[in-house]
Amino acid sequence: MSAKNTDLRYGNVAMTFHWVIALLVIANICVGLYMADLPRSDPMKFTIFQIHKSIGLSVLVLSILRVLWRFVNPIPPLPAGMNPALKFGAHAAHFLLYFLIVAIPLTGYIMVSASPLGNGTSYFGLFDWPNLPLFTGMTREQLHPIHETWEDIHVYLAWSAIVLIPIHILAALYHGMIRRDGVLSRMVPGKAVEPTA
Repeated sequence: MSAKNTDLRYGNVAMTFHWVIALLVIANICVGLYMADLPRSDPMKFTIFQIHKSIGLSVLVLSILRVLWRFVNPIPPLPAGMNPALKFGAHAAHFLLYFLIVAIPLTGYIMVSASPLGNGTSYFGLFDWPNLPLFTGMTREQLHPIHETWEDIHVYLAWSAIVLIPIHILAALYHGMIRRDGVLSRMVPGKAVEPTA
């Protein structure tokens, strides 16, 4: 299988980005929902936050690389006979997903960097990931409203992903099990894809 995309299917690079990012995003949504209800007294809360931030930074870096890869490596076209409304919906959903996989971790990174607590990120315990220098020298009073604003944005975007991801999965299953038009197969490693009209 080719590293690059073809007219029939995604290549190894795009598929690897897709599945790794998908697993990380789903895992981090689960971690985020879990840690939101943890009391401050929980001894694992700080560690869980560090894991959440580490996964988020991984998603951010991989998503930027994925977007860059897509710019230089066009995706396979949708089937020519596909309903125009479905095509529009597919393109709109993909655009939103690409936006969210960058925007959610980026807003989280900005939120953490603006935290009045000043906590950094221990990247999976391997090294300290630096905060953005945008807020250096600001007081806790100045940082608090900035942090709250970016936290709200981060949460709203995360809930958007919680809604959109199941829709994306259902759409993929619709293509694979009902339409059987090869759209799902082209993102599955080792799955043969036949040309469709």
